[in-house]
Amino acid sequence: MIDENNTSVESMTISKVRNELNAVIDDPQIAGVLGGEFVSELKEWDALIGKKIDEPFTLVILGEFKRGKSTIINAILGKELTPTNATPETYTINEITFGNFRTVQAYLENGRRVPLTLEDIKREKLEQRMKLFPSKISYIQIKDNSPILSEIKIVDTPGLSDLESLDKEVRDYIVNADAIMYATSCLLPFSETEQTFLASHVQPQRFSMLYILVNMMDALESRSDANRILRRFKSIAGRIVPNAVVYGISGADEYARRMGLERPENKGFRDLYETQFLQFELSLKRDIIMQKDIIRSQRVLTMLSQMWGETVTKLDLISEMAELDQQKLAEKVSAIENKGQELEAALEAKKPQLHLSIIEMQQQAEKWMYEFFAKLRASILECRSKDDAGGDRYSAEDIEKFFYPYLMEKVGEAYRTCIENHRDKITELVEKISADLSRSLGIEEYHEGSKAPSVERIMMSANKNVTRRVMGVKLFGTSETFPPAAMSSFSLIMKKKKQTDIIDIALENYDDIRNNIVKDIKDVYQDLETKALSRLEGLYKYQIGLNKEAISQTQEMIGQIDADEIRSAITKARNMLAEPERLLRECGCEI
Repeated sequence: MIDENNTSVESMTISKVRNELNAVIDDPQIAGVLGGEFVSELKEWDALIGKKIDEPFTLVILGEFKRGKSTIINAILGKELTPTNATPETYTINEITFGNFRTVQAYLENGRRVPLTLEDIKREKLEQRMKLFPSKISYIQIKDNSPILSEIKIVDTPGLSDLESLDKEVRDYIVNADAIMYATSCLLPFSETEQTFLASHVQPQRFSMLYILVNMMDALESRSDANRILRRFKSIAGRIVPNAVVYGISGADEYARRMGLERPENKGFRDLYETQFLQFELSLKRDIIMQKDIIRSQRVLTMLSQMWGETVTKLDLISEMAELDQQKLAEKVSAIENKGQELEAALEAKKPQLHLSIIEMQQQAEKWMYEFFAKLRASILECRSKDDAGGDRYSAEDIEKFFYPYLMEKVGEAYRTCIENHRDKITELVEKISADLSRSLGIEEYHEGSKAPSVERIMMSANKNVTRRVMGVKLFGTSETFPPAAMSSFSLIMKKKKQTDIIDIALENYDDIRNNIVKDIKDVYQDLETKALSRLEGLYKYQIGLNKEAISQTQEMIGQIDADEIRSAITKARNMLAEPERLLRECGCEI
């Protein structure tokens, strides 16, 4: 049951806090100290909050390309509204909202609107229509009278296959979202880029509701496979986004069921993913639609607390630096440069330790793989064994259908297990080296930014969060899902399996498969070492660079504004920020 009184109180708090924060950034004296760039960022933030308050509750679905996002939406709505055969070139952002009559419009970047039909936004038609548009499509708006759309707006986003080129529009939709559905595939279990995206772009937004939908469960062969995959997803999700709720579903099966179409093959565990979809839908209605006003208020309060926090952080940093004269500031810059040189030398001295540790892990992984392949060979030979009656234990049809997927799955699973076993160990090793360097150089604040006011203030400065840069340096290689070199051997088996016995071909290529896997293991561990070093170097160098940048900005400001005026402006700002702090704390915000 929604507490309407509580929602009303939160709405009043939002209005008061927003007014108080605007009063701070509109004050000429305070704005002069904060700087034009920072004030502009805060005003953009406030505009975003205003948009959030006025717009419908927004549920955004994210995920890499070909994860079935559009099919999931169509299954939720019980009708085909979003195209499911798009390519990266034709994929658009689709806003699906309520309307008494179905309409489709393309909103172009030049501000124009172009009326379309559902048929027009299918791949073949859209490719032709896009060539005639005077400007690129910003997004497509689809209106429909589905009951759920009277409560929420659903946004279907393009596939996220490259974090570096993540479209600004998609980033804006993430910030504007009230809740997130993140679509993954059970056939491609949680790639490194998916995990990095969740950690760097979704988790920092602190969504109260986040669904991870493990799609395409109907493609698995058994209930045990389904349960194993779900355990993996829940384990990884628990480390990255602890509040996420994971469901194993089949968007295609659910859509077919609702539309009365022929459903994908039932392999004996349809009840699992059918029940999971119904549980997800129940949560959607109970935890989002019925609670949407509360979620909206909490989301806005979170954004306001972040705005408040960054303003306080900026003021504290300016206050700290303003107490230093130009000579001391110059000395501080020199000291930071010296620390950087010390750090570079210390990192160089630590490289052998990191190298030897990762080599040991690589050798251990190779040993595991050799042991695994010895057992795999025995399993392959067992496929040729006879049953108690003297007949073939497995039919030729079963071998033809299941042997190749079995072989790939087992090899891929063993490969991933090796790497995953060492993931935490490498992370712990990097953290240990980082802590050791900090202690030996007397720069603990660079290692533990949250415990050092100056560094924390710099790290939290608007649009300069060190986490964003560090997360951009992938700690792990990109080939953890399946060993790439081994694919050539499997391709050879597939080419020949129609001509002769597939088990004989597998045995003939057994040594090649094993040797290619070991080669891949060596390559990926070398990549792990490179990325681990990049993470160490990137973290320290970026933080030291931020210190120098902040000091340079303060030097320039002190040369323009009297120190007493700076102190007066900071005191005024802190007094004005006291009431928003009290109100936000009363609402339970983390500040």
